[in-house]
Amino acid sequence: MSTAPSNTTIDRATSTITFHRTFATRPEDVFDAWTRPAEVALWWDPGGAPLSECAIDLRPGGAFKFVNRDAGHSPPFAGVYRVIERPTLLVFDALGSVGTVKLEATGGSTRMTVTIRCASTEHLEQFVKLGVDVGTDRTLDNLVAHVTKQAA
Repeated sequence: MSTAPSNTTIDRATSTITFHRTFATRPEDVFDAWTRPAEVALWWDPGGAPLSECAIDLRPGGAFKFVNRDAGHSPPFAGVYRVIERPTLLVFDALGSVGTVKLEATGGSTRMTVTIRCASTEHLEQFVKLGVDVGTDRTLDNLVAHVTKQAA
């Protein structure tokens, strides 16, 4: 296991990248920021630019598609939801991996764990080489700033 950016762990034994964040708000607020297109469009891009397209069909088997303004340099992030349990769990397939967002109320705050489980060690190494760990870390920092701003 190795550490990448802050709050991020890369576990090569399980082909998993895990991210942790804490929010000074309820799980419902964080869940909504993950699932409402108008909100996702404001924080998803690692560079902080609003998305040019954000479509979410929030149901098991429903698809999502997020397109950065600079679409010429990065493909859309698209996938399908597997599990939706408001306000504590999202599981989705995207880019050949399984993403999981777990939200846990802890006193007056929310602990979020995001996991990307790759199909293989090679797949994980490709993600690391492409900087998925770094980009996702920045994106989740954007989410923290967005939720903090919304709560103010």
